[in-house]
Amino acid sequence: MLLKRLGIGFAVILVVLGLTFHREFARLRAVFTLFDEEMIVENFSSMGDIFRTVPLSRGAGPVSELPEGTAISLPSHLLEWFRQRTTTSLIVLRNGGIVFEEYWLGTGPDDLRISWSLAKSWVSVLLGIVLEEGHIKSIDDPVLRYVPDLAGSAYDGATIRDVLMMSSGVDFDEDYLDFWSDVNRMGRVLALGGSMDAFAASYTQRASAPGERWTYVSIDTHVVGMIIRGATGRSLPDLLQEKIINPLGLQADGYFLVDERGTGFALGGLNVTSRDYARFSLMILGNGFWNGQQIVSSEWLEEATRPQATTQPGQKQYGYQWWIPVGASKGEFQAEGIYGQYIYFNRDRNVAIIMTAGDRNFRGAGVDNQNTKVFREVARLGEHW
Repeated sequence: MLLKRLGIGFAVILVVLGLTFHREFARLRAVFTLFDEEMIVENFSSMGDIFRTVPLSRGAGPVSELPEGTAISLPSHLLEWFRQRTTTSLIVLRNGGIVFEEYWLGTGPDDLRISWSLAKSWVSVLLGIVLEEGHIKSIDDPVLRYVPDLAGSAYDGATIRDVLMMSSGVDFDEDYLDFWSDVNRMGRVLALGGSMDAFAASYTQRASAPGERWTYVSIDTHVVGMIIRGATGRSLPDLLQEKIINPLGLQADGYFLVDERGTGFALGGLNVTSRDYARFSLMILGNGFWNGQQIVSSEWLEEATRPQATTQPGQKQYGYQWWIPVGASKGEFQAEGIYGQYIYFNRDRNVAIIMTAGDRNFRGAGVDNQNTKVFREVARLGEHW
């Protein structure tokens, strides 16, 4: 009888917990299956059904034109490579116009696509705007000047420059394939209603001194977002909407992933259409100038997209939240996100390539470098037309 009563009591507790935290449990379940082979493509176009979000209004202005350029065709070996990468969309821009645009796997031009770490490069642009407006005096200012709540954390003693180029020294495990890694724990914090700010502040151990060594750790980008918020007193999605999204003249409203407190998921929470990633790309190719307006200074873009951090010899280099590929020519750089999200830039050829994907083998040996080689080959197609 006692065991029966205990069993009933336990069942009642489970029912109460399920009713109270049903949204959290649903989000947690979605996190566990987010990258499943049969669900990843749909999930990446419907993140607003899984996580908390805030809307990003495109504004009341006209939609910016995306001119059509002279169309190119992709050779069969390139099309096969993109098929292997579970590519969902590909847009190639040359000389300000679209020369190739295609969607696969049931996706289309109206899908709002998760940026993952493409958002880091948008945050870099926003930091440049905030710096130019005088909210931040210098990127050599200490982090604590703008985020005093990080006193006593691993960021105590780091500068803005340190976190921009991912050299904060924080001891953070970025292994996406390890369930217990720090980056995956962070995803569960986001899903279960925890505070991203508190999560960042909880890191007190360092793997190296600030500024001493480069290590790719996404939590640094969240701290960049905290700095921007501390300097301006405004939320990250709100500033992105005013300073970047509205001036770009996007074709559709987007949204941004947030935690329970409405804090933006700075390191990967942006969701807009592929064509709107293309508008951002044209602004970058235009040295920050778009629609008759200097959105961000050309000097900042020049500094942010050249090597800044000390990476290992023979590996990709890193700027201020931008990647510089191995063997890059001057003016060649990338924004990159997990599972195959890319925006590739080649200023010499006036080319940008936007790719979205659900590539579960994105960390396979040689895949990332081969993607860049493919982008370079695509950039050369029809260049004399």
